Formats: sequence, C-alpha cells, structure tokens
Amino acid sequence: MHQFLLGALTMGSWATALFFLRFWRQSADRLFLVFALAFFVLGVDWAMRGAFEPTVETRHYFFLVRLVAFILLIFGIIDKNRARPAG
Repeated sequence: MHQFLLGALTMGSWATALFFLRFWRQSADRLFLVFALAFFVLGVDWAMRGAFEPTVETRHYFFLVRLVAFILLIFGIIDKNRARPAG
C-alpha cells in the first residue's frame, strides 16, 4: 500500500508540473515555469522514496532533492514579487 501511495504522489506531482508548464506556455510567466520545475523535482523525490527502502528515507540525498524543490519555489515567488524598473 505504501508503494501505491508513493506512486500516486509521484503521478500527482508530475501532473501538476504539466499543468504549470501549460500555463507557462500560454502566459510566458516565469513563475509558472519555476513551479513546474519544482513540482517535477518533488515528483522525483516521491519516486526515489518508492524506489528505496523506507528505512533509508532519512538519508541526506532525499533532503537535498526536497531542498532544491523548495529553493526553486522560494526563488520563483521572490522573482515574481521583485520590483521591476518601468520601461
């Protein structure tokens, strides 16, 4: 059951990434591209958790993958809210 749920979370993350990618193609807003990348990375994290033993989940590379995803999200939000010069 645990493997099934991890697969569902992987699929959900990658489906969300595809939605953000579609919105990025329509609007050309970088925020959507960054969110698509972040959700793809989170999907990779869920897939890695499903591929390895649950006892290995506390290894540092799982945290590094999540850290990359959250840094992407923070970067996208800061980039979107940054004041741009007029012109």
